[in-house]
Amino acid sequence: MAALVASRTAAAAPPKRLAHNQWAIALTVTMATFMELLDTSISNVSLPHIAGGLGTSYDESTWVLTSYLVANAIILPMSAWLSRAFGRKRYYMMCVALFTASSFLCGVAPSLAMLVVFRVMQGIGGGGLAPVEQAILVDTFPKERLGGAFALYSMAMVTAPAIGPPLGGWITDNFSWRWVFFINVPIGILSLILSNRLVHDPVEFTEERKRARRSGHLRIDYVGITLIAVGFACLEVVLDRGERDDWLESHFIVTFLAIAVVAIAIAIWWEWRHDDPVVELTLLRERNFAIANVYYFLFAFGLFGSTVLIPEMLQTLFGYTATDAGLALGPGAAVITILAPFVVRIVPRVGAKRMLAFSFTVAALSFFYYSGMTTETDYFHFALARVFQGFGYAFMFIPVSQLAYSYLPKNKNNKGSSLTNLCRNWGASFGIAFVTTMLERRTQYHQSVLVSNLTSGDASVRQFVRASSDFLVTRGATTPDAIHQAYGMVQSTMTQQATMLACMDCFHLLGLIVLAGLPLAFLIRRFEIGKVTSAGH
Repeated sequence: MAALVASRTAAAAPPKRLAHNQWAIALTVTMATFMELLDTSISNVSLPHIAGGLGTSYDESTWVLTSYLVANAIILPMSAWLSRAFGRKRYYMMCVALFTASSFLCGVAPSLAMLVVFRVMQGIGGGGLAPVEQAILVDTFPKERLGGAFALYSMAMVTAPAIGPPLGGWITDNFSWRWVFFINVPIGILSLILSNRLVHDPVEFTEERKRARRSGHLRIDYVGITLIAVGFACLEVVLDRGERDDWLESHFIVTFLAIAVVAIAIAIWWEWRHDDPVVELTLLRERNFAIANVYYFLFAFGLFGSTVLIPEMLQTLFGYTATDAGLALGPGAAVITILAPFVVRIVPRVGAKRMLAFSFTVAALSFFYYSGMTTETDYFHFALARVFQGFGYAFMFIPVSQLAYSYLPKNKNNKGSSLTNLCRNWGASFGIAFVTTMLERRTQYHQSVLVSNLTSGDASVRQFVRASSDFLVTRGATTPDAIHQAYGMVQSTMTQQATMLACMDCFHLLGLIVLAGLPLAFLIRRFEIGKVTSAGH
């Protein structure tokens, strides 16, 4: 009788899935996330070619970037709820499929309007990849091996934005801007095939979804979704186009900012009180999780702000090509890749608190090192400064990832990863907007100061004009033309110096902002890395 009951129980039990190698799963999901992060920066250098190819102005072509970022910003906070509604694996594969298909459509777009529509689709697909990947990593790896998984994730997060501009420039120069989008297609197809074979929803996640369906907790929160979509979309438009449209001097920017503030304020009130919110803001009550989100914001603010500023400075002031400017960013990513295995080993010994304090201090010092450069600085010192920055950030990813999930209940991993990626995304958006605005404003300030000290009556100016005009006369120019060109050289030098001083100001300010991560480390609640900690402690 007992044997009969045992056989029936075995027959009723669900078949066990084949255990797949954890690192194969990690590589599979990181592949798609790398592709999405690469796409946020690879198309930037192609905008002039896109504008020329589609017969539009450069300013109109910038909507190719804005539309993607807006769609990304809308979907990021809702990715946890969507993966819960559809199932994590199903939702992840839907995102990969949509991103891949829309990448192909972007490549064949016949007009700017159609390209913007396809970029919106691409942003919707790409927005769900990083949060779901983080949740998959947390549920796939045991606590003691999670650091290695996040080391792999950190390589993708740092390397993709760094190689995007030079790769985009090389593809555009040697092929066509359309291939910037086409290269996603084979990677996306491979990711779909591997995800279908390797990725599975955890048993706990599946059971929780079933309970939520039975209890009616998967009802669509139309109010929350609408408020989040409107608020975050408007805020992203403000951040991306604010400097181009002169911020609050533009009625367009003021209107979008007002809508964003009102919608986000109401969304926070609504989501905080809702029984099953789209974005679970109550998770921020847990101190370590809230601190981890601030760290993600500070990290992205500094990294993406400098990733935009450095190539701009090198191309504008030093005459670097897009490829050469991108190569100056490469050593930082290489350092993080090399140090990742070492960091995994020492984190448990040193502790998250000390390592994060060290990480953000070194990263801040790297920005201060940048702020002391001049127009005579060579490639070696730019690369060295990026290595210094990468050395600091190499010690950040693993402890901050483990910090985020240290007291978070396992069934909240999905919603937690959605919030951390949202903070990272907003850090990048605010960092880029901050750098572009400060660069413009500080350049204007330094120009006004330099102009007030550069007059035709100044002895040094007269000496420079005299020497330059005499040299130009020996080269065949007439005396009036030579004098005119000499004054033009004074103007050009003044503009160059003003821009360089503005870049140094931006680096200094970035250093001060990133340095805020140092005192924040002392607020971390103690936890043991690699061990499950009760959320009730």
